[in-house]
Amino acid sequence: METTADAPLIVPDPTDPRLTRRVGGIDHTGAAVETSVTVERPLTLFLNGQEIVTMMTIGDYPEYLALGYLLNQNMLRPDDEVTGVEHDEELDVVVVRTARATDYQEKLRKKTLTSGCAQGTAFGDLMERFERVRLPAAELRTSWLYRLTHAINTIPSLYLEAGAIHGCVLCREDRPLVYMEDVGRHNAVDKIAGYMFRHRVEPADKIFYTTGRLTSEMVIKTVQMGIPILVSRSGFTAWGVELARQAGLTLIGRARGRRFLALAGEQRIVFDLDPGFVAEESAKHRRKGAQDSEP
Repeated sequence: METTADAPLIVPDPTDPRLTRRVGGIDHTGAAVETSVTVERPLTLFLNGQEIVTMMTIGDYPEYLALGYLLNQNMLRPDDEVTGVEHDEELDVVVVRTARATDYQEKLRKKTLTSGCAQGTAFGDLMERFERVRLPAAELRTSWLYRLTHAINTIPSLYLEAGAIHGCVLCREDRPLVYMEDVGRHNAVDKIAGYMFRHRVEPADKIFYTTGRLTSEMVIKTVQMGIPILVSRSGFTAWGVELARQAGLTLIGRARGRRFLALAGEQRIVFDLDPGFVAEESAKHRRKGAQDSEP
């Protein structure tokens, strides 16, 4: 389900009253101020009647978040038939139902024993799928990259409204398709994954853009989704680079204005535009660089 129109299919809505709140305080001079802050709320996910996890999220697109989370935890298979997704906004609950019977009691018990945030088991499951994925051939023209980063930086967003949030964007060539934000980068990634699953989006010609750091988790999830190119305005971790090289993922970081740095999959890049003809990033949009210092 893709459109030929120029406008993205989904973009953040900074005017949605559910997503931000005005809060009063004082600034460094002691003067009274009022500012927008991002709202986060719990969302409890059930799969076929079994409680799976409670996530802290801004609360938009709960269906995509639920499906993407289950996919990225290997609890939902790419070929599964989803018979229903029900969201109760008052109870902060989302229930996913599948034609296939599921029982993850043992998996969830192991997560509890591993650690409070379940990263031990989750990591093992991520790596299991990561090692089986073979990424498609693709190309990234630098003209697409320059236009794409400019377009993303100028889309109204919750980050520019209130901060304390991460963004991920599914793109094709120089066009943003789906722009998701959330308080955790993993939530934003899962929303994209859920969207792709629900609408059967082909990943081979897509680019994944994130405002967050290029960590091992971000690389693994991009590879799991079958997307061959990952771009960020932030920096890299050594393990993220190592895994990208292992998977044949094109990994581009510090993409701001006319500058970028590729540390893996450089063979996909086609240099078709002289950087000298590209404008530097404006001070207004440079604020998004603060993501480098956010956890």
